[in-house]
Amino acid sequence: MKRMIDYALAVAVLATLAFALPASAQTYAIVGGTVHTLNGETFVGTVVIEGGRIVAVGPNVQAPQGAEVVDAAGKHVYPGMFDAVSGLGLTEIGAVDVTNDAREQGNFNPHLQAATAIHPATEHIPVARANGITLTMAAPQGGTVAGQASLVGLDGWTVEEMWVDPGAAMVINYPSLGGGGGRFGRRGGGGGGGGWSAAQERYREAVAQLDDWLDAARRYDQAVKADVDLPRDLKNEAMAKVVNREMPVLLSANGERNIRNAAEWAQGQNIRFVITGGREAWKIAGWLAENDVGIILSGTQAMPAGQDASYDEAYANPGKLHAAGVKIAFATFNSSASRTLPYEAAQAVPYGLPHEAALEAVTRNAADMLGFGDRIGTIEEGKLANIMITDGDPLEIQTQVTDLFILGRGVSLDNKHKSLYEKYRARPGKRVIS
Repeated sequence: MKRMIDYALAVAVLATLAFALPASAQTYAIVGGTVHTLNGETFVGTVVIEGGRIVAVGPNVQAPQGAEVVDAAGKHVYPGMFDAVSGLGLTEIGAVDVTNDAREQGNFNPHLQAATAIHPATEHIPVARANGITLTMAAPQGGTVAGQASLVGLDGWTVEEMWVDPGAAMVINYPSLGGGGGRFGRRGGGGGGGGWSAAQERYREAVAQLDDWLDAARRYDQAVKADVDLPRDLKNEAMAKVVNREMPVLLSANGERNIRNAAEWAQGQNIRFVITGGREAWKIAGWLAENDVGIILSGTQAMPAGQDASYDEAYANPGKLHAAGVKIAFATFNSSASRTLPYEAAQAVPYGLPHEAALEAVTRNAADMLGFGDRIGTIEEGKLANIMITDGDPLEIQTQVTDLFILGRGVSLDNKHKSLYEKYRARPGKRVIS
């Protein structure tokens, strides 16, 4: 994140906007559609949006006078999808360095917020939006403590118009003890040569450094609360929110051993956390369920992790976790591929994940795990109005999103993919030169 400069003063001034809504004077009434609330109810009825929120929903709700009526007869109304970890707005072309702003130098950057580097005009956002993605957690990369992920709605001229919470979660790439490193971070104890003993030593050193950072944050927080006169430390100030359980952690880990190590470390530190990545998590599904560890899974449309792994390892992982009682969600960990979020969930359905559970895993589950379930994830009164209207099952690739509402605003579904499709579909037929 080359442009992730110190925004401390600006954020302080705008702190009241962190949970605010962009101005939206329009009132909408979505009528006649089959409403899938994802809180247990499905019915044909009406959803009313006003001031950016859902103000009424039910089979007998009437459209208020003056509302813009959206006819959803014969269609389906769902909560908008939530890509729980992505690079949306931070990356444009992966191979062109100057268009990537997701990574900052250094191993410890807890004070940096992804929101300060988001480019609202990226071509990737309209493409993701057209497939029903309404919210994302834009996450920084690199280092052990990469920075703060930002919860944003995918519509707005400026970042301030988009954000729901600029400091929504801390991204920590847990050190790897060989094999299955973190999804974002490539650091860990597994590399560098020297054999197993050397790998263990590097791992212990990396974890000890993490412990030191959290201990320093605790001491700093205690000093601040005791009115000790000391210089302001933005890094410790940010980490204090983690140790005080005010901010959840996106804890990146893959591989059976690494996931267990990461979860046990976080439990020992008494911090709120969700595992991200989760490859091979099915091998310890029972332990994860017993310890109430939630997982935001990386893509199912992936090759097996090892030479001896089953071909369907990634496809079946979500279903096995769900069957064991582990709460799961899906994320793309990507920018250009964020639009494929519903298909990552769909890929798991033939391999054991119930269809309803797959829908919840791209809408409400991540919100619940991260503490945002009171504001997003379902269609209920009082929640932010992130809603998609479709002509079928949103997990089916043939289904089209016909209307979309983000933070209470009706948004355009135009995007670069659509314009190119229309351009080449209108191409003249073959010309014969005599």
